[in-house]
Amino acid sequence: MRRREQEPSTPSIENAFSKLKSILRKAAARNIPELWDAIRDALPRFTAEECSNYFCAAGYEPE
Repeated sequence: MRRREQEPSTPSIENAFSKLKSILRKAAARNIPELWDAIRDALPRFTAEECSNYFCAAGYEPE
């Protein structure tokens, strides 16, 4: 991905982290191995199209 020249807005990446934090809170991991398991399980919940939209909104263009 190439980055556009203008300064991106940050809300798009904040939305991605907000979704991740919400998923992790629901998992209620209480130790590090459980947290890593929760992160592993959370990643498939982000579709390729959704991730592409986050990057595009942050100012990156697909190559």
